[in-house]
Amino acid sequence: MNIFFYEAFDEETRALKKYLPDRLKVGFTPKTIQEYSRVEPPARFISIRTQSLLPGGWSKKLAAILSRSTGYNHLHRYVTEFACRIPCGYLPLYCHRAVAEQAILLTMALLRNLPKQVAHFYEFNRDGITGYECEHRTIAVVGVGNIGYEAVRIARGLGMRVLGVDIVEKHSDVTYVTIDYVLSVADVIVSAMNLTYDNAGYFNYDRLKKARKGLIFVNVSRGEISPSLHLLQLMRENHLGGVGLDVYCNESELAVNLRNASISNDEEVKATLELSRYSNVILTPHNAFNTQEAVDRKACQSVQRSGSAALRSAAEQRRLQPVVRRSPSSSCLVFLT
Repeated sequence: MNIFFYEAFDEETRALKKYLPDRLKVGFTPKTIQEYSRVEPPARFISIRTQSLLPGGWSKKLAAILSRSTGYNHLHRYVTEFACRIPCGYLPLYCHRAVAEQAILLTMALLRNLPKQVAHFYEFNRDGITGYECEHRTIAVVGVGNIGYEAVRIARGLGMRVLGVDIVEKHSDVTYVTIDYVLSVADVIVSAMNLTYDNAGYFNYDRLKKARKGLIFVNVSRGEISPSLHLLQLMRENHLGGVGLDVYCNESELAVNLRNASISNDEEVKATLELSRYSNVILTPHNAFNTQEAVDRKACQSVQRSGSAALRSAAEQRRLQPVVRRSPSSSCLVFLT
């Protein structure tokens, strides 16, 4: 087999088949690597998303890994932990608009108490569901990269006052401020930052406790940035006005447990499930990327990055000149050209 795709849901599989050359031998499964339970890799070239846990024993058996995701922290962690130089790829630009729209969708739904509105339909009363308009509200986007900048543009269109927080201030039309200033003025914070070794737990209890009471917090980047245990404590204290999450701490275990209706002893997983019981919390299954347009772009870009490499002979692959890009840490990560 030339390449095997893990975590490929139905619509994605159909899109990939549309672009893949017929002469390639390709396998698909909606399962993660750990759910698929194979001792040996099904192909030397595999493609995953973010919930698969790459086995250490595969580090000497794989020729390449493509993650169909905008982030690559999981790939960097793998090649660093097992000291392997497997060419790895990711897709930085396939879903930036889709994820940004989801961030604003969650923002608007929480400002307008949408879950409560839906629940009140069956009694058809309006008590306790008065919300807020977006116009003139202050929204801070933390991490103004490809996704974050799209969120800035959409929020501006809604008449919101938009602030940005980033260590790299690359957009001249964004008003950049410090996180401390954001915590003192923001009605909404959207996390769109990429995950690094330095920012895990960035939105912890102590930091968000400094925010104005009633803050709406939305995370569409990586769950490790905002631990559920900390968010849950802030919700118990009625400090946060609402939480919208599309990503989760220990997401691999959370996803597998929910799909298999099993019980987890992981504290982060249990905290996430308890958060889901709040009427001012909206949790989605890491689905912000999932639009028809983004799925099609993902399939096309995945084939562009993987199809040609899979068709080359081993000798040809040895002559590839990979691009080496600096990761947020001092190590480097090798990407397919």
